[in-house]
Amino acid sequence: MRLYALALALLMAVSRPSVAGQQRSAAEIMDLLMWGREPVGGPFSLIDHTGRPRNNGDFRGKLMLIYFGFTYCPDICPTDLQNIGLALDELGLAADEVQPLFITVDPERDTAEHLKEYLSLFHPQFIGLTGDASAIRAAADDYKVYYAKVPSKQQGGTYTVDHTAFIYLMGADGSYVGFFPPGTPPGRIAETLRKQLAEHP
Repeated sequence: MRLYALALALLMAVSRPSVAGQQRSAAEIMDLLMWGREPVGGPFSLIDHTGRPRNNGDFRGKLMLIYFGFTYCPDICPTDLQNIGLALDELGLAADEVQPLFITVDPERDTAEHLKEYLSLFHPQFIGLTGDASAIRAAADDYKVYYAKVPSKQQGGTYTVDHTAFIYLMGADGSYVGFFPPGTPPGRIAETLRKQLAEHP
């Protein structure tokens, strides 16, 4: 229960409840994930940071760490991406068996070229994925991700994106294993990955 409370507190710090009838709130999604009330994950067809079409089947045979965020995120996204990169460094050669994916929730600004530049700041194994708004929404719904565009109070048409910030761990067969709450330290991520790799070589 302590983990639940911590994760919920962190989650709510970076997201807001949805408007009734549009999509589930961050709290509802946390409940679904924590208690396994619905399946997590599913097929997706997106574009990677090199402009190449990619789908979920391309990554079979490796563990996947999937993170939904956006490049203009000021704090939680870069922190979590850095933690994933450090965890992969801790794994050494075993990191070759893990594929980290960053799926943008801001396809309007996060072009393939921009994702390539942004992800180079974190770890060379990252693959960034973007696509049209409907494809991003479909993937987010399958992974129980909340996100919503929020207009800035400043003039000029700028905006931010409120979103949940989970790191999803998927098995080599594409099945859902679990999630890391936002802010999970690299050592904890690496430890879990080592166990998964040992149990399913």
